[in-house]
Amino acid sequence: MGQLDGRVAVVTGAGRGIGRAIALRYAAEGATIVISSRTAVELESVLTEAGSAQKGTAVVADAMDPEDARRPVHEALERHGKVDILVNNVGGNAGGDPDPFAGDDASFHRNLTLNLTSAWWTSTAALPAMRERGVGRIINIGSGASKRAAASVAYTTAKHGLVGLTRQLAAATARYGINVNCLCPGWTLTSQLDFDVIASRSGTSADEVRAQAESENLQRRILEAEELTGMATLLAGDDGRGITGQVISVDGGYRI
Repeated sequence: MGQLDGRVAVVTGAGRGIGRAIALRYAAEGATIVISSRTAVELESVLTEAGSAQKGTAVVADAMDPEDARRPVHEALERHGKVDILVNNVGGNAGGDPDPFAGDDASFHRNLTLNLTSAWWTSTAALPAMRERGVGRIINIGSGASKRAAASVAYTTAKHGLVGLTRQLAAATARYGINVNCLCPGWTLTSQLDFDVIASRSGTSADEVRAQAESENLQRRILEAEELTGMATLLAGDDGRGITGQVISVDGGYRI
């Protein structure tokens, strides 16, 4: 018996990285997974690895578009009649590094849309059905930048906003048996973490950048994406029933 037997889980941005790791763990725990990203081949690879090709569903969707962002949730409701778990994992750099002295509005808004507004779109698509059934779990994937100044102005603003969204949604939905939490990784090995690119921007070497990253948490290391999945499973399952409105870090002790 898996911890998530019989549950339907929607995981956005699940083609790679943390989203992929969570989707695979949920499938291993017995959940039917509905996964989304912009790349079909990555999603099919996840379903194949999970052994969920028959009961899992891949949805190619662009989180920057309000209707497209909601499609994974709508697909889950249409196919399975419910969404027990929603993981709002999609996020990252939407292009540009908005300079507050330059006032790049378009870049700022793109990053807010990808990292914050998209979570609103998917959550509001799932919440009515969760309320009707009297149960649901929403897990927003934050960042070290959810708690401190740690990235670009736009990204940090969005990830701080995700904490506010988490807490207020938790307050608004608790009476209906819905839990909403924010899970925050620190430096984590994913395809988006490219030390060569970071080094080229900072005028240093990839080894120096990695060493600096490793020095920023108490364990002096970069975490693997799979290390997030234990907490993600706890928050999604019965053992996490009493946890809501919380911002929880799995980051090796990032910038304590």
